[in-house]
Amino acid sequence: MKTQKTTVGTIDEEVLAFTAGRDVELDVNLIQADCIGTAAHVTMLSRMKPAIITADERKQVIGELKKIIELADEGKFKIRLADQDVHLAVERTLTEKLGDLGKKIHTCRSRNDQVAVDLRLFAREELLGAIEEAVALAAALLKFGRKHQKVPMVGRTHMQPGMPSSVGLWASAHAESLLDDCVLLVNAYELNDQCPLGSAASYGVPLEINRELTSDLLGFRCPVHNVLYANNSRGKNESIILSAMSQVMLTLSRMAQDLMLFTMPEFGYFTLPDELTTGSSIMPQKKNPDVIELVRARASKVKACELAVYDLIKGSPTGYNRDLQDAKEFFMDGVATTRACLRVLSPFIEAVEVNKQALIDGFRPDVFATDRALELVGEGMPFRDAYHYVKENIGELESIDPRKAIEQKTHLGAPMGIDWALFKERVAAVNAIVREQRKMIDRTVNKLFAEK
Repeated sequence: MKTQKTTVGTIDEEVLAFTAGRDVELDVNLIQADCIGTAAHVTMLSRMKPAIITADERKQVIGELKKIIELADEGKFKIRLADQDVHLAVERTLTEKLGDLGKKIHTCRSRNDQVAVDLRLFAREELLGAIEEAVALAAALLKFGRKHQKVPMVGRTHMQPGMPSSVGLWASAHAESLLDDCVLLVNAYELNDQCPLGSAASYGVPLEINRELTSDLLGFRCPVHNVLYANNSRGKNESIILSAMSQVMLTLSRMAQDLMLFTMPEFGYFTLPDELTTGSSIMPQKKNPDVIELVRARASKVKACELAVYDLIKGSPTGYNRDLQDAKEFFMDGVATTRACLRVLSPFIEAVEVNKQALIDGFRPDVFATDRALELVGEGMPFRDAYHYVKENIGELESIDPRKAIEQKTHLGAPMGIDWALFKERVAAVNAIVREQRKMIDRTVNKLFAEK
């Protein structure tokens, strides 16, 4: 049996590799968060009475944490297998540089609350990025829709021709869905915006630490109050975030499906840009919609990540269980996949070409049947009589112009009743939330690492 000496004891090498899992790779994403969390923790320790760490010692630790962040930015900070994770890698490095002072930094905390705060700091940045990207795609759809708001488009139910619609209505429908998804992302952000640090291994510590101070130093809205729930919320928090991400992907998948249908030669409503499609290894003429096919597929992947995390925690007893370690990969993968899909689709929408004549040619007389029946109702005929009259006299509708048909639909939310100003306000409101939160985070982190 081969063993490996680690910060927390000597471990069989095979057991070490098995229990570390993919943390050595995944925790690269948490290096900055771990350093920020450690900076707040040692600052709090330096303000205790009596202080665990002096003001001068705090300054030394902050200086070394800055160097670790710089090395991480350059891809030079290494997490070793013997470290097991980013937390012990940072502690090892501080101990190598600062001796006994480095051994003090873990006072009054556990890797349980340490990883919990790291993931919340990581999630904070990822959520803001996802909100920013989702609202950017919504804005691109609204710009596209407003540009083509007067272009008729057959509205479908059961995938069959139904009623006169427009390109503007189609695009703004997906935009409004994304704006609703932004509400879910913001709600997830607010739930995430609570600090678990100081809960230690779930049961608090016998020293008079200041959890409110740590929370404020990190720019969180408040601490998670109950120390046991602070750790029980791990996994649940990630599941909530992935749930919001999966709703974003649901919107993207439905839009992708539409684009695949409407760019088929049999429809020809839209044309995809050459530079955003791919070719075939055997068929020279092909322009494959690989991007939107993969978006559709990856909606299932994100939902699977959400369900995987849910499944890992649904039977977990109260208190920390190592099962949670495996939730990290699903969480990071689901978030990264969602953000990649959002980023790739914005330029896609901006470059889609609208083929007006193909859209107009898609209208048949029966598409106007419902509108004509309602016109007859407006002239005094009972609806059911109008319904049967039109059904029996579809031929009378052959001369209707689709452009004039959609001009009649002016009520709220109809093709010619879309409140573009309202959508603009919603986009601006979401962007304002992101700007405000980014400023707050920059301000608090810069203050935490300031020399004075």
